[in-house]
Amino acid sequence: MLDLLRTFTGSPSGPLQHLVLPHATLILYSSANAIVLLNAASLHLIRVFTFQEVFPGLQSPGKRVSCIAVDPAMKIIVASINTHVAAWSMSDVQTDTWRIHSSLVLPDGDFVTALDCRSGLLAVGTQSGLSVYTLILENDLLTWSEKWTTRVVTPSLVKLAPTLTYIATTSSDDNRVRVYSTTSGRQTQGIPHPRRVVSVVWRYSPSSRSGDPTMFTITSDSVLRIFLPVVDSPQRLQLHLAVDISSPSVPSAVSQPMSRPESEIIWLDKEVIGTAVKAVLKVSEVKSTETSRLRDFEEEDWDLFLRVLADGSLLLSAVANIDRRPPTLLRQFTISHSLPGALFPPPLQLHLLPCGESASLTLVTSPPLRTYSISTVTLLHGRADSLQLVAAGPERMPLEDSKILRFVRTPAGRGVAVVRADGGETWMETDGGHNLARLDSWPSADQVVVVDGGRLVATYSSDNSLLTLHSNPSSTLRLPRVSYLFSTPSRREHESIVALTEDKYIFHIHISPSPHPTLVVSSYNSLPLFRAPKLLIAVDPMVWSNASTLEEYDDLLSVSDDGELCFWTFEHGKKPGWRCTGRVRTGRSGFRMASCSSAKKSVLVSGHPDGQELTIWDSNESEFASGLEHQRIFSASEPIYDLDWTSTPDNQSILAVGFTHHVELLCQQRKTYFGDDPAWTICFKIEVGRYIPYPISDSIWLANGTLLVGVGHHIFLYGQTQSYGPSSTNESLFVHVARINGPLPDYHPQMLLQCLLWGKISLVKRIITSLARATRGGKTFCWQPFAVDDYLEKDQSQAIKRPTRHYGLLFGSPEQLDPVDAVFSGSLVESLIEQLEIQPLPHLSPNEHAHLIVLIQTTLEIDEQQRALDSNGLRYVLSMRSFYILNRRIASDPGSPRSGGGIPRQTGWRERLRYRDMIWAFHSESQDLLLNTSTAACNGKMLWSDARALGVFVWLTSVDTMKSQMEIIARNEYMAGGNRDPTTCSLFYFALGKVKLVHGLWRQAAWHKEQTIMLKFLANDFAHPRWKTAALKNAYTLLGKQRFEYAAAFFLLGGSLKDAVNVCLKQLSDFQLAVALARVIEGNDGEVLRDILKNSVLPTAFREGNRWLGSWAFWLLRRRDMSVRILLTPLRDLADSLEMQNLEIGEPHFDDPSLALLFSQLRSKTLQTAAGTSEISGRREFNFILQVARVFCRMGCHALALDLVRSWSFERPITVARNDAAQLQKPPSPISPRRTLATSPFLRRRPSILIDMDVESKTLSRRHSPELAPRGMSQEVIREESDLATRRAGLGSLIKTAKQDVQVPDFNMDAFLDSFQ
Repeated sequence: MLDLLRTFTGSPSGPLQHLVLPHATLILYSSANAIVLLNAASLHLIRVFTFQEVFPGLQSPGKRVSCIAVDPAMKIIVASINTHVAAWSMSDVQTDTWRIHSSLVLPDGDFVTALDCRSGLLAVGTQSGLSVYTLILENDLLTWSEKWTTRVVTPSLVKLAPTLTYIATTSSDDNRVRVYSTTSGRQTQGIPHPRRVVSVVWRYSPSSRSGDPTMFTITSDSVLRIFLPVVDSPQRLQLHLAVDISSPSVPSAVSQPMSRPESEIIWLDKEVIGTAVKAVLKVSEVKSTETSRLRDFEEEDWDLFLRVLADGSLLLSAVANIDRRPPTLLRQFTISHSLPGALFPPPLQLHLLPCGESASLTLVTSPPLRTYSISTVTLLHGRADSLQLVAAGPERMPLEDSKILRFVRTPAGRGVAVVRADGGETWMETDGGHNLARLDSWPSADQVVVVDGGRLVATYSSDNSLLTLHSNPSSTLRLPRVSYLFSTPSRREHESIVALTEDKYIFHIHISPSPHPTLVVSSYNSLPLFRAPKLLIAVDPMVWSNASTLEEYDDLLSVSDDGELCFWTFEHGKKPGWRCTGRVRTGRSGFRMASCSSAKKSVLVSGHPDGQELTIWDSNESEFASGLEHQRIFSASEPIYDLDWTSTPDNQSILAVGFTHHVELLCQQRKTYFGDDPAWTICFKIEVGRYIPYPISDSIWLANGTLLVGVGHHIFLYGQTQSYGPSSTNESLFVHVARINGPLPDYHPQMLLQCLLWGKISLVKRIITSLARATRGGKTFCWQPFAVDDYLEKDQSQAIKRPTRHYGLLFGSPEQLDPVDAVFSGSLVESLIEQLEIQPLPHLSPNEHAHLIVLIQTTLEIDEQQRALDSNGLRYVLSMRSFYILNRRIASDPGSPRSGGGIPRQTGWRERLRYRDMIWAFHSESQDLLLNTSTAACNGKMLWSDARALGVFVWLTSVDTMKSQMEIIARNEYMAGGNRDPTTCSLFYFALGKVKLVHGLWRQAAWHKEQTIMLKFLANDFAHPRWKTAALKNAYTLLGKQRFEYAAAFFLLGGSLKDAVNVCLKQLSDFQLAVALARVIEGNDGEVLRDILKNSVLPTAFREGNRWLGSWAFWLLRRRDMSVRILLTPLRDLADSLEMQNLEIGEPHFDDPSLALLFSQLRSKTLQTAAGTSEISGRREFNFILQVARVFCRMGCHALALDLVRSWSFERPITVARNDAAQLQKPPSPISPRRTLATSPFLRRRPSILIDMDVESKTLSRRHSPELAPRGMSQEVIREESDLATRRAGLGSLIKTAKQDVQVPDFNMDAFLDSFQ
C-alpha cells in the first residue's frame, strides 16, 4: 500500500566500498556516525549500520565513521569510530538479513586511521602503529585476537594482499609505500614515490603460474605505477612501468589547465569484466567489428584502467603482458576515448561493478552519487551513448549529518521544513509526491513555520523574541515568548501564521505581499474560555482533499483538564475572534499527546495503569453517541511518540501513530453485522527498524498520501507508486481505505442483509438476478451498480410475479430457458451458488463470501414463505436461516475450531441468535409458523441447546404453546442419548408437573446405578410437605456435587421454583432456562418471572447496553411505555426515572439501524407504547434518526441512509382541541383541563390502537389498508418542545380514563371509541 519511494541518507563524504553477492552488488559509505548500505544497481536502501547497536553505551553525537573495510570472501563489513571497531555480516539463516558479527575496542586515545579485512584477517592502522588480528571462536562468540602489533608511521591506508602474505601501507606524512610481512609484522620493503600515494591496489591473477601478487600505485598526479616481484627475490617488488593515463587525442582547448578535477584511476577487475565479456560472446557467436575487441580482450588478457577527464570524457586504457615472465614486454595503449560530457561534472570516484550475469555493467560515481548502466561492447568502443542513468542520489547538503528533531509542513502538505539540531532546511514535493527537492536552509531556531509550498519559512528565536520571515529582504516581528507556531490556510496569496504564547494568547499574523513579503499582526486575543485549557494544539488541515470548503475548517483544538474537546475556528473581524464549532466530553484526564484533523477526528493519548490509552473521538456527540470510536491500550514498553492525520480524496481519515521503530497507519472500517471488529483497524505498518536501528524522530503526512519519516539524520519517503492499477494484485493506500470504509457494492452481503431486514425483498431478488448474469460463463466480473432510485422505491414484492413459461408453439411444450436469463428462481440461485463456489467475488473476505452464499439461499427460502409470514416473521426466519447455514459451513471447514481443526481463526461462529433476532419473532403474529420452521431447522428434534440458541422461550407468547414445546424438548432430550437417561429430561417434565411420567422412565433405566433409589423416591406423593422437604434436601446435596441441572429439577419437585431459577441463573448462567421454567409454571404474570426480569435481565441489558433485551423485558413486565422509551432514551436517564440505584450502565450501543425499525413498529402499537412515545421529544427522535443514518453510512449502506431520512415519518400521538360541543367531558387534568385523544396521520393508518391486553388469536392479523382521516375534524397541533409537559399530562390522564372504561374480558372496542364522540 505504501512503498519506500526515496531515502535521503546523505551523500558519501568519503571513499565508496562495494560487496559483490551472488544475487546483487552492494555499495556502502559512511554518513556521519552510520554506514549506509545500498543496492548498486538501483541505489535502494538495504540497511543502515550504527554503532549504537554494537556498543549501546557509546555516545556518538558529533563523531564520524573514520574507516570502512569489506571482506569479500566472508561477506563482512568492518567500520571504526575513534577506538571502537564494529563488524556486521550476513545472516546464515535469513536471506538478506544482516546481523552483528563482532567488535573490537582499542586502548583510549589510539584512534583507528585505516582498516582492511580479508578472509578473516583484520589489519588495523592506528595513530601509534599497525596491528593484525585473527578471528577466533571464544565462548561461542566471534572474537578478534591480536596476532602482532608494531609501531610505524601513522598509516592512512592499509591494504592486505590477496594471498594474505603482505600488507601495504601509506601515510599522509610522507610519499612512501611500506610493505610488511603478514606473518611476522616485519617491514620487508619501503617504496618511495615522487608524489603522495592516493591508492594502492593488489592484483592477483589466477591464470598466472606464479602466486606472487602485483601491486599498482596511483599518486596524486594521476600516474599509475606497476610493481612486479623480482625474479630472484619474489618478496621484493620492482617498478616495471609508470603510465600517465591521458589521451593524445584530447583537443588543445581541453588540454589547458581546468578548475575541475579529474577522477581517480580505477583498475577494472578482470573477473568483473571477464564475466560480462563472456556473456556477450556467448550470445554473439558471429564475428563482427563490435565483438572483435571483446575477443581480443579475452585472448590477450589485458588489464584495463578507466578514468574520467576534466571535460567529462571517459578514457579507457590497457596494459598488456603483465602475467608474462619475464615481464619485459609490458605495453600500454588507449582502447577508447569517448566524447566530452559523458559524465559531467566529472566525479572523483568510480566503481565498475557486475550486474548479475548479464552482459551490462554498473558504473557507480561519487560525488554526486549516481548509478549508470553501461554496455560492455560500447564501453570498449568509447561511445558516449553507452551510459544510461539509472538512479541518482541527492546532492550533499551542509546539515545532512545533523540529527532530525521534527518536521513542519505547509497547510496543503506541498512543502515541509526539516528541523535539525544545528538548523534546518525546506523541501518541496515533486513528481506528484514521489520525490522531494531541497529549497533553502536556515540557522538554528526555537520555532519554525513554513508557508507557500516551502518557498517561505519563518523562524522564532526566544533569545531576542523575534519572528523572522526569511524572504528577500527579510521581515521581522517582535512577539512575546512563543510556545508554538503553525500556519493555516488562507484565501490570500500567502498562508496565515498563528503564534501561541506561553500564557495561551493567540497572535494571528498575515503576510503582506507588497512591495515584498512582510509580517503583519492581524489580531491578538485568547479563546473565550473560563479556564485556560490544558492543551492547545493546531488542527491538521488536510486541505488538499477539498480546497473548495476552506472556510469550514477548524484551526485550533483545546483540551480542558477534565477532558472536554473544543474545536475553534478563526472569525475575521469579529469579537472575540474565535468561535467554538463543537464540543466532545471524553471523560479522560492525564493527557500526554493529542492531535485533531480538519474532519473533526481527534486522537488522545493518556495514561493508563497498563501503559498508555489511545482513544479516537468523533465530534458528532449526542445522547445517542458519546463520540468514542476506538480505544486501545498500549503497554509501557511500547510508548507512542507521534500522531498525525491525513485524508483521502473522499474525506476518509487516516491516522499515523509513531512508535520507536515503526509507524502504524489506522483507518476506519465499516461496521458490520458479521463480526465484532473494531471501528478502526491497522491498515498498514511501516517497519523502519528493518532498515535502521535509530529511533524515529518524527513522521508527518504530505500531499498525495505521502508519509515522511525522520530517523536519526536520515529521511524516509513513503508513498503510493504508480504501479497500482486494475491489473495489479496490490492496491494503493487510498484505494484500500475506500474499499474497507466506503460505500458497499449492491451485491455485498451486508447490503443484502440490511435490504432484507428493511423489507426490500424485491430489490434483493433483482440484485441476485443481476449478480447471476454478471458471474456466468467464467467471464471477467464486471458489476453495473444499481441506481439510488432503486433503493428509494417501495417494495413491491407481493406483486412480483412468478417466472412464466415461454411456449414456442401454440400446443408445444414450454421452452427451457437458461436459468440465469430467467427471473429469480430456485434454478437461478442454484446456478449462482455453484459459480460463486468455483470463483469467489473479488474483495470479499472468506467470512463475507460465506455470508453472501447464505443470504442468497435464505432469500430463496423466505421468498417461498413470504405470503405466509408477516414482516417480523420474515426477519426472524432470515436470521435463523443464516445462523444455521453459516454455522454448518464453518463446522465443515477443516480450518475452523468447530471442526476440530488446528488452525484457529475468526470464523463468525455463534452460539445463539442475537437478541435482536429473537425480538423480531416475539413481535411476530406468525409464531406457529416460526415454531414449525425452527423445529425443521433442528432436523425435527429440538433439544434445549437448540431452543436456547433460537430463543424459543424468549419469543413465544402463548403459555400453552410453551408447555407443549417444553414437553417436546423433554422427550427429545430423553431420546437423544443412546442410554435414554431420565436425568436429562427430569427438569422439563417436573416443570410440567409430570412426575409420574419420569417415574415410568426410571423403570426403563435398568442400566442406571440410581434406578432403585429414584424409583423408591419418586413413588412418594410430593404434594405432602414431608416429601417436598426431602426433595429440597436432595437438591442441596446435588448442588454440592455440582450436578446443577438435576438440582434444579429437585427444587421444582420440592415446589421451590425460586430456588430452581436461582440455580439456572447463578450456577448454569442460563437466564433463558430460568425464564422458560417461570413462564411454563407461573405464566407470563408470575412473581418469579417478574423477579428474573427486574433483577437479572434488566441489569444485564443496562450493563451491556442491549436495548433489545431491555425492551423485551419491559414488555413482559407490562411496562410497554418503557419498552419503547428504552430504544431512544439514554440508559442513565431511564435508570434514574425507574429509581434503579447502583445500576451499572454500559456503552449506549446505538449502532444498530434495526432499532429504528422496531421503534417505528412499537411507538403506536398500544396505548402504553403511545404513552411511551409521548415521553420522547421530537428533537430526540430527530437526533436518533440522524444517528441511525450515520450508522448506515458507517456500514457502507449510504443508499439506505438516504432512504431512511427521506421516508421517515415523525408522526406521533398528539392532543387536539375539538369544537364539538357534544364531546365527552373528561376529568380535569392537573395541567390541561380539557384534552381528548386524537391520532396523528401515522396512527390513522390503523383502525384502532390496541389496549394493552394479550389477546390470543388463531388467525393472523394483517395491516389494513390506509384510511383517510374523517372530514370536518379540525386539529390544532401542539408544539412538541414547548408543550411537552402539557401533552404528557393530558395523554396520561386520557390513558387512565380509557382503562377505567374498559371492562375485561368483555371489552368492546366500538363502545370505547364511541365514548369519545
